[in-house]
Amino acid sequence: MAQTGKDIQKAKQLLIGGEPVAIPTETVYGLAANAFNAQAVAKIFEAKNRPAFDPLIVHTHSLESVYDFVTEIHPQLLKLANVFWPGPLTLLLPKKNKIPDLTTSGLNRVGVRVPSHPLTLQLLQQLAFPLAAPSANPFGYISPTTAAHVEKQLGDKIPYILDGGNCEVGLESTIVGEENGEIIIYRLGGLSVDAIENIIGSVSIQLNQSSNPKAPGQLKSHYAPKKPVLTGNVEELYHSHSHLKIGFIIFGESAIDLKGNLVKNLSSTQNYHEAAANLFCFLRELDESDVDIIICAILPGMDLGLAINDRLRRAAG
Repeated sequence: MAQTGKDIQKAKQLLIGGEPVAIPTETVYGLAANAFNAQAVAKIFEAKNRPAFDPLIVHTHSLESVYDFVTEIHPQLLKLANVFWPGPLTLLLPKKNKIPDLTTSGLNRVGVRVPSHPLTLQLLQQLAFPLAAPSANPFGYISPTTAAHVEKQLGDKIPYILDGGNCEVGLESTIVGEENGEIIIYRLGGLSVDAIENIIGSVSIQLNQSSNPKAPGQLKSHYAPKKPVLTGNVEELYHSHSHLKIGFIIFGESAIDLKGNLVKNLSSTQNYHEAAANLFCFLRELDESDVDIIICAILPGMDLGLAINDRLRRAAG
């Protein structure tokens, strides 16, 4: 079973030796390995049972270090990096050959970000290579936001979990790239569209939902519990499934009386950041409960509500 602790040196030595290590970030926990080492990266895919067509995000410690493995950064994307790194922003950038094709699933661009978690930043600063790191969970399942989540899911497949406490953001990073001069959001995440547009103006949103993703986190069925998930009008779904034991995820006040049911409120005050931080944990708790199905309210399409709704729809698959 994996050891869990705060020993950066232990994590460093395992990573240098080509082993995968679970690391904390402000978004979710990642399963990390040397991004330059195809054999080490292969161990990520093996541990997660992740298909090789789903690319990984590469984590590094600074904007300056990114130029070691990408050929260029578009000026608009550079503006975003200067404002939001370290933080929950991933940039899709043209890669140099030192990034193996396995890391990018054969694509010529690599997703790159600088995480803001202090423990992982310290680790990255002590390594001579960046870390490829998707979420530290079995492929397609709910992303982990605590070290305990990782241990429960992958503890028998990896040697070490670097424990950095609860993830502050709770949603994966927002992925942004450029095509033919147009700035495109490929995945909604912990950085809102409004925040991005406040820096560089209007952007396009392309949330590919296929088996041929351009970026990580674009598959139609993803972030999913084992139990069925339904999204939409809670009242209508409640009445049409009243013969089942239901777990609810709501946001703010419920329009109907749900007393006597297992209810998780993402944020009673309708705070989007609180809701994002709670989402995966609540999905996991309901999945591990005795409910038959999980019914989720759709949030207003603003702020991080867009990203939360995207995760809920992919969880419903």
